[in-house]
Amino acid sequence: MSRIVTSVHRTSPRARDGKPSLGFLITLVVAVAAVNGTLLSNAILTLSLKSAAIDAAGATTVLSIVVGIGSVFSLIGYPVFGRLSDRTLAKIGRRRPYLFAGAALLALGAVVTVVASNVPVLTLGWIITTLGAVSALVGATALVPDQVAAEHRGPASAMLGLGSPLGAIVGIFLAQLMQPNLAAMIFLPAAVSVVAVLVLAFTISDVALARQERPPFLLREFLATFWVNPVRHSAYGWAWWSRFMIFVGVAAVNAYQAFYLIIVHHIDPATVGTAILVAGVISTALSMIFAPLLAKVSDRVGRRKPFVIASAVVFAIGLGLTAMATTYPMFLIAVAVIGIGQGVYFAVDYALVMDVLPDAKNPAKDLGIMNLANALPPTLVTAVAPALLSIGASATNPQNFTALFLAGAAAAVVGAILIVPIRGVK
Repeated sequence: MSRIVTSVHRTSPRARDGKPSLGFLITLVVAVAAVNGTLLSNAILTLSLKSAAIDAAGATTVLSIVVGIGSVFSLIGYPVFGRLSDRTLAKIGRRRPYLFAGAALLALGAVVTVVASNVPVLTLGWIITTLGAVSALVGATALVPDQVAAEHRGPASAMLGLGSPLGAIVGIFLAQLMQPNLAAMIFLPAAVSVVAVLVLAFTISDVALARQERPPFLLREFLATFWVNPVRHSAYGWAWWSRFMIFVGVAAVNAYQAFYLIIVHHIDPATVGTAILVAGVISTALSMIFAPLLAKVSDRVGRRKPFVIASAVVFAIGLGLTAMATTYPMFLIAVAVIGIGQGVYFAVDYALVMDVLPDAKNPAKDLGIMNLANALPPTLVTAVAPALLSIGASATNPQNFTALFLAGAAAAVVGAILIVPIRGVK
C-alpha cells in the first residue's frame, strides 16, 4: 500500500504552491460529472424504464418508492460520510478510501439494478448506487479545501458546480447510445463513473491524518450538523425554505420526465433517451449562458433578491408551459424557459445564501444544512406524485402530469415569495 501512496504523491496533479494544475481540475470535473451522470441518467431515464419493465401498469408508483427510499439514504449519507471522512486514519489518506468505496458501490449498484426483477431488489440497487455516489462525491469535493489554497479555489469550485449539469448531459448521452438495451444503458454510465473515480483516486495527493490531529467525536456537535435555528437566523431560514420549494419544482420535472414523454407525447420508449438528451442539452446550454451573465449583473448592481425572485418566477412559467405542452417541440420551448430560470437562480441564489450564513467564518456546517434543501424535495415529490398523477385519471389520460407540473410551478412561485422577507440582503 505504501508504494501506492508514494506513486500517487509523485504523480499528483496538484501544484506545490496550492494552485490547482490543469490535470487536477480535469480529473476532478470528469469524476464529479461522471458520478452525477450515473445518478441523473438513472433518476431521469433508466429507473423509469426499469420500473416499467417490472410493473408496466404501476410504473410511476414503483419509481416513487425506489427514488423516495433512495433519497433518504442520500440525506443521511452526505453528513455521515463527510464526518467519517474527516476522521479517517487510513494510511492512504482521508479521502481516497471513500473514492475507492464509491467506485465499488457504483459498480455493485449497477449490477443489482440490472438483475432486479421486483421492487425490493430495484430499491436495493438504487440505495447502493446512491451511497456509492455520495461516498465518491464526498471524497472528491473535500479535495478542494484540502489541497487548494483559498485564493486559488475559484476554478476548482467552478468545476464542482459544472459537475451536475454536465453530468446529466453525459450520463443521458451515454445511456441513449445503448438504447433499447436497458442493461447496457445502466452499465455504461456506471462503468465510466467507476473508471473516472478510480483515476482521480490514483492521481491525487492525499496525506494521511495523524491520530493526534483527529477531531474529537462529540454527539452534540454531530447532531448540530443538521440544525440551524430559523428563528434566531431568520434570513437563513427564509433562504432555506425558498430553495426547498424551488427544488420541489425541479424534482417534479426531473423524476417523471421519461414517463411524461412516453405517455403524453407518445415518444417510443426505445428512443426516449434521445428525446431527454435533446431537452437536457437545450436546458443546460441556456443555463450556462445566462447564469454567468446575470450573476455579473447582480454583482455590479449590488442586488440579489430581485434576480432570485425573477428567476424563480421564470422557472415556474417554464413548468406551467410544460404542463400545457401538447407537442414535443412545445415541450422543448418550455424546457428552454426552465433552463434560463434555473440557471440564473442557481447562480445568484448561491451568492445570496453566502450573504445570510449565520457564521461566515465557519460556513461548511451551514452550507451543508442548506444542501438538505436540495436533497429533501425528491423524497417529498415521489411521496405525493402518485396522488397528483391520479387526479382525474382515465383510460385516455392514465396519468395527470398537468397536475404534477402545475404543483411544481406553484411551489416555485412560493419559493420566489419566500425571498421577499429576507432582511440584510438587497
